[in-house]
Amino acid sequence: MKGSRIETVRGPVRRPWRFDLVLERGGTVSQQTQLARALVQEIQRGRLPPGAMLPGSRTLATQLGVNRKVVVAAVEELVAQGWLETLPASGTRVAALLPSLAVADTEVRPPRTARPVRGEASLVSITDGLPDTRIAPLEELARAYRRALRAFSRTASGYTDAAGDPGLREVLSGFVNQARGLSTTSAEVFLTRGSQGALGLYALSMLARGHVVAAETPGYAPAWRAFEFAGAEVVHIPVDGGGMRTDILEETARTLRGRLKAVYVTPHHQYPTSVSMMPERRMHLLHLAERFDFTVLEDDYDYEYHFEGNPLLPLHATAGSRRVVYIASLSKLLAPAIRLGYLVASPECIRKLGETRTVLERQGDPVLERAIAELFEDGTLQQHARRARRVYKERRDHLLGQLSGTPSLRAGLAYSVPTGGLALWLRLRQGSAESFAARAREERLLIAPGSTYLHEGRLAALRFGFAAHDTDELSRICDALSRCVSR
Repeated sequence: MKGSRIETVRGPVRRPWRFDLVLERGGTVSQQTQLARALVQEIQRGRLPPGAMLPGSRTLATQLGVNRKVVVAAVEELVAQGWLETLPASGTRVAALLPSLAVADTEVRPPRTARPVRGEASLVSITDGLPDTRIAPLEELARAYRRALRAFSRTASGYTDAAGDPGLREVLSGFVNQARGLSTTSAEVFLTRGSQGALGLYALSMLARGHVVAAETPGYAPAWRAFEFAGAEVVHIPVDGGGMRTDILEETARTLRGRLKAVYVTPHHQYPTSVSMMPERRMHLLHLAERFDFTVLEDDYDYEYHFEGNPLLPLHATAGSRRVVYIASLSKLLAPAIRLGYLVASPECIRKLGETRTVLERQGDPVLERAIAELFEDGTLQQHARRARRVYKERRDHLLGQLSGTPSLRAGLAYSVPTGGLALWLRLRQGSAESFAARAREERLLIAPGSTYLHEGRLAALRFGFAAHDTDELSRICDALSRCVSR
């Protein structure tokens, strides 16, 4: 076994006379884990007493013959566990109060990854309007996250506000006021784990058994599940080229006699059809909210991506938090894995959401929230949004060219061009969406038939999310779709 010996000499910073660390190269245990274990053992044996200073990371790395990153990672792990502490401009020393459990002595074996179903990994998904994480500023986010984590480890004294990091709430308040026409304060902003987290928290906080929520159909089924999970009943209001049929909503509200507590809509780019709600229906919806005393849940999941003309202002910009709860997410801006969303609501609603979160999970993700706040403050996210909007418009236009320029696609699919969004709603001129999805799977394409967006029945349509694919990939996808139509 190859190894290295560290020898240090006692000096004015109270370094130990000597201690030996032997690191195995090429073994099953990482060098980082070996180093962390060895340091803990020296501390437990008393050879590194509380207050003893460690050599610098460069010195340790040189003497051990390892990359400095190995030393830094091991030291940071032990600082996080409480074995070591860092002193500004002085270095790292053994903590005065040591933890009772040797967490670093526990070797965690990586889980065995499940073997994917044969062929599943090669499927290309176009089932939703996902962003392209390849163009997202994830490196900038990683650096901001690391800075936030270090700052949090130095200053945090306990759990944070259930409503989320005050700094990011202040930033988002200014952002939605300036960019989306809202008039709100940070006290009316609540940070969540994505828009689905916002829907779930609202449902558990504000709905109860016997309540009714009206929702669009076709629509966003995960929202329906959140309302039903809280015990509410969901009634489905049809959507046409002008958005939700508010005339049918009015009849439904009258029939329910006060049981209708909320109406869930995606008015900017309706999910899944991408149509925008007509101005007349928007005003009618707000009028109905006053008349029948219900709350409008406005899910504005992709406001950044508007390609033609001026985007419609959110309903919240007109009615305020008295009647509208505004829900948005950063998932479409960055990546679905970044679980950070927010809602804007009345202080009373914010209070109830905080009570619910305290019971369920105490708080959100304060480190991620601080990192995102930094990227807003330095303009990184705004710059990315401008770039992404340009890239996605180019991809949408390329897709439209493929659909109109390919005879089989032009003959087999009908669609309307939305003013924005990350997906097209394609209607089959003949045949079922289920059989089309089966043929697409044979072409290594994964699509969701229209029934995915219905509470019952079938719909000869599909949602084509184009943003996650570059123009070359879109061309190949359209070639495969052409073969599906021809068959």
